[in-house]
Amino acid sequence: MVALTRKIVALGLCSGLYVGALGPATPTMLFHRPIVRVGANQSNNWSGYNQGTLEKGGKQFHQVSATWTVPSATQHKAGEAEYSATWIGIGGGCVDANCMVTDSSLIQAGTSQDVDASGAATYDAWWEIIPAPSITISNFKVSAGDSIHVAITEGTPGVWTIAVQNQTSGQTFSTTTPYSSTYATAEWIEETPVVVSNSGQVTVGPMPNLSGAHFDLAQTNSAGAGLVASEELRLVDSTGATLASPSAPDADADGFNVCTFATTCGAPSSS
Repeated sequence: MVALTRKIVALGLCSGLYVGALGPATPTMLFHRPIVRVGANQSNNWSGYNQGTLEKGGKQFHQVSATWTVPSATQHKAGEAEYSATWIGIGGGCVDANCMVTDSSLIQAGTSQDVDASGAATYDAWWEIIPAPSITISNFKVSAGDSIHVAITEGTPGVWTIAVQNQTSGQTFSTTTPYSSTYATAEWIEETPVVVSNSGQVTVGPMPNLSGAHFDLAQTNSAGAGLVASEELRLVDSTGATLASPSAPDADADGFNVCTFATTCGAPSSS
């Protein structure tokens, strides 16, 4: 997207909205949301890893963090605007291993990797506390291949700090906000956000091709996340076709790769 601009809006009961201009005649709205589950290990909007308090024997999540490589976004289908978001969060996911119970709260922060209809890519960083609107971090440059570290931490009860660091450029961002969480899930996700066209049509944004999507140093409650294969989420469309697959965890169980439009994905080496 060339000369992409976004601003925060709140429309009726919709939450987590932001507006982007995809060229002068095609305004859209995009927002992030809790998991749309298909069943155990499958979702219509998330790919990655998800841990839940019931799965973990009653563990509550008061901190989540990770480092990831911003993937390079290229157009998957000619003439199509496509969208992706890479993020970590607490809430919004599967509470139990079979994903029979999900959570509606969500505090999250991440990066977006989008392409417009001409194939031009744009990248940015954002944070969000559902049901409040998503907030793009202004003057925070993000490029494909950058190493991004995000930590979301509850300090005093009900008060959270969201810290974002571009380890490649040295830029940092931090904000502290009150938020009432259920502490029920933690996740590391590649997402297709919801897209609302200027005509009001609502769809899950088409996924671009992403290369180099890699998570590492995943933590919960300031300790290694201990990711296991049963926590994987595969992103599928309405027909069951795979849009994104996570790899198995790396050897120290705190990292993984995400591969778009592939049913298998090789695991990274530990770092």
